[in-house]
Amino acid sequence: MKNETITAAVQDHYAAVARGEASACGAPVDEVARSVGYTDEELALAGDANLGLGCGNPLALTRIQPGMTVLDLGSGAGFDAFLAWNRVGPTGHVIGVDMTDDMLALARQNAEKRGATNVEFRKGMIEDLPVESGTVDYVISNCVINLSPDKPAVFGEIARVLKPGGHFAVSDIVLLKTLPEPVMRDISAYVGCISGASLLTDYLNTALAAGLRNLSIPQIAHGSELVKMLAPDNACNGSTSCCGSTISANSLKNPDSLVRAVAEAVASIKLHGRK
Repeated sequence: MKNETITAAVQDHYAAVARGEASACGAPVDEVARSVGYTDEELALAGDANLGLGCGNPLALTRIQPGMTVLDLGSGAGFDAFLAWNRVGPTGHVIGVDMTDDMLALARQNAEKRGATNVEFRKGMIEDLPVESGTVDYVISNCVINLSPDKPAVFGEIARVLKPGGHFAVSDIVLLKTLPEPVMRDISAYVGCISGASLLTDYLNTALAAGLRNLSIPQIAHGSELVKMLAPDNACNGSTSCCGSTISANSLKNPDSLVRAVAEAVASIKLHGRK
């Protein structure tokens, strides 16, 4: 698949989610968020900024402090950005970057409703961030880097914008082994955070090659429980991923065996590190 095709498909789908024309998953959004690690207190703080997207809670186990500058890659409607805002307080600064106009409009409306004057949402690509070098204390991201067709550029940008000693914490989908070829070729599986995922070793090597260090994986979810979270049968009739895609299972031969193969291959990780 061409990079331009992937980017356009991702942008179109998430724009539809922002407009309310598509959903990330048929399950209630709070239920989805709890299943990937958010607390009831965090859900109350996020409110309607929670669209049920994501594969983890990138802020869990972080040390975000008052006064820090936090950057959220692929900020969507502002869910994680507003949770970070609650931690940095009035002396801090939160920047969300998203490439989708509809998501940016929704996030800015949410910020205005909350009086979050030190939260801003900028249009841009995570491979070429509209952020000055060496200005960020903490970079966070939730199930977004796997959607990029140029992951080395993303990690390079994380390293560029971080202050010396700055930290990053991302939740993302990775592969423990290669996916079946029909899934790899399915653009909807890419948009759904599956076929665009890198092998775990490649993912870690990409971060290291960008100059990031002290890498750790404090949490990992693997296999059938992860696939159940991403595509719950009862809620979504087996077709919708909570990362946001409608996977065209009907077009695939032996979809049940493919689901089992995906369950064996994918994992959701929290990756932490620093510059």
